[in-house]
Amino acid sequence: MAGGFVLMGGWAVWANSAYPMPAPVKAGLIQGALSACITLLLKTVIERLLPHLSGIPALILPPLACAVLSITLLSLAHLAAGTPKVITTLALPVTVATSYAALYNFRLRHAQ
Repeated sequence: MAGGFVLMGGWAVWANSAYPMPAPVKAGLIQGALSACITLLLKTVIERLLPHLSGIPALILPPLACAVLSITLLSLAHLAAGTPKVITTLALPVTVATSYAALYNFRLRHAQ
């Protein structure tokens, strides 16, 4: 969680660095905190959904649910906070979170 805070928060600061302070720092703190929490949330979502699914839906639906959840939570938080470059800010964290969710889901699925 700490790694997610630092890496994704740092990305948000960089993505918004063309704007005057405190916008980049505010975006970094929001993204860092949410990335730390979302990591735990994604793990929980996958672990709860996977036992109820089989076949192709078991491979697709948990990561898809995680992607939608991440995009929704992050977008709402950054829009509410007035982050200047929301799409750029979300590009890397959503890609990483969705990749993590897909790999974790795949690993759990094949361990069953």
